[in-house]
Amino acid sequence: QVQLVESGGGLVQAGGSLRLSCAASGRTFSSVAMGWFRQAPGKEREFVAAISWSGGSTYYGDSVKGRFTISRDNAKNTVYLQMNSLKPEDTAIYYCAAREGGLRVGVIDFGSWGQGTQVTVSS
Repeated sequence: QVQLVESGGGLVQAGGSLRLSCAASGRTFSSVAMGWFRQAPGKEREFVAAISWSGGSTYYGDSVKGRFTISRDNAKNTVYLQMNSLKPEDTAIYYCAAREGGLRVGVIDFGSWGQGTQVTVSS
């Protein structure tokens, strides 16, 4: 019921930065938590970061802690993922996701998904 559209992906050299955006439309509620996941070729979809719309709580996957920051602008119904110090292993399709309820970090916990945006980090 929540439509999500990611943007901001692209090609960047190792050590560079990108900022992804996820614009939400449709019926959204204060209880909706948002997350970012990524999937590289041949790998499972991996949790990256999550944030609670109402509580301000955040959680990060170990591989991105200290490098990525998730934030939100509820007035714009938009979630961001600031990615710094990018590494080639960060190369993946990045997906925005939403769920009704509190913050969770599992793929199965999120019911709404965007179509993804490609991030490619060259070495």
